[in-house]
Amino acid sequence: MSAQACDRALRHEGRHDPSCPRQPARLASVLLVVAASVARLGAGEARATPRDAPAPNAAFAEHLAQLQGKVPEGFTIVVQPPFVVIGDESPERVRLRATNTVKWAVDKLKQDYFPRDPQEIIDIWLFRDQASYTNHARQLFHDTPTTPFGYYSAGHHALIMNIATGGGTLVHEIVHPFMRANFPACPAWFNEGLASLYEQSTERQGHIHGLINWRWKGLVQAIKDGKTISFQQLTSMSEAQFYGGAAGASYSQYYSQARYLCYYLQEKGRLVKFYRQFVANAEQDPAGYATLQRVLDERDMEAFKKKWEKFVVGLEAP
Repeated sequence: MSAQACDRALRHEGRHDPSCPRQPARLASVLLVVAASVARLGAGEARATPRDAPAPNAAFAEHLAQLQGKVPEGFTIVVQPPFVVIGDESPERVRLRATNTVKWAVDKLKQDYFPRDPQEIIDIWLFRDQASYTNHARQLFHDTPTTPFGYYSAGHHALIMNIATGGGTLVHEIVHPFMRANFPACPAWFNEGLASLYEQSTERQGHIHGLINWRWKGLVQAIKDGKTISFQQLTSMSEAQFYGGAAGASYSQYYSQARYLCYYLQEKGRLVKFYRQFVANAEQDPAGYATLQRVLDERDMEAFKKKWEKFVVGLEAP
């Protein structure tokens, strides 16, 4: 698959035609792995809610009651706050996905970046293969997926994933609702740069750590061809400019350049510091460029770009 196609797979799509009639879901015998998870939402873990909003336990209970009329037969539901994971693999496998991927990513992202959970409950639908993904996207959401990986449906507050393609897209997409809850003014370059950093990640010294991934080769070629843009231009892009190049190579390049700028900050031990200072100074520096200069301790950003390019080219292929 081309880099452009992979990037399109990671876009927020939010597609739903409200004029489509909702097809009745089959009543199902559904395994609910919820009691212990909901119980954990006690005083120690309860999230801040509006004064007139129901308590987290009540919100999840109401949400689960609604899901039971929608979830097809043979699916497993696991409450993994702030998400509900729903999958048609074996119950054991769905539990492992909820713990080893979703909970791990949530815990590690909150540890370094995000003190607040998303206010809404988001469903993560994990379909076991391409056929299940395509068929259920159509039956449950009236969607025809344009990506083999997965997408976010804003209208349904749901991540809809073909989990057979791996968990990288899932971790990427988990970043976005947390970013909306904690840094709603975050520009596209950093929102996608941080999310794509963790498409391929591991744990080092107790923290989430992004690894070199498939985007690296294309970026190296862009560097050798002299096609990278200045960091001032990258950080100043509007969403329309950043995402508008979906039909061309620039779209993938913007993702790659943003990702490996975040990777550079990570490797220099400055990524978390940059995020926190960016959030604190966003009103004065909405693009993050001045904050980037300060955290990098670089005045000449053209000289830094050359240093960064040398760093990128010198990385070892995954």
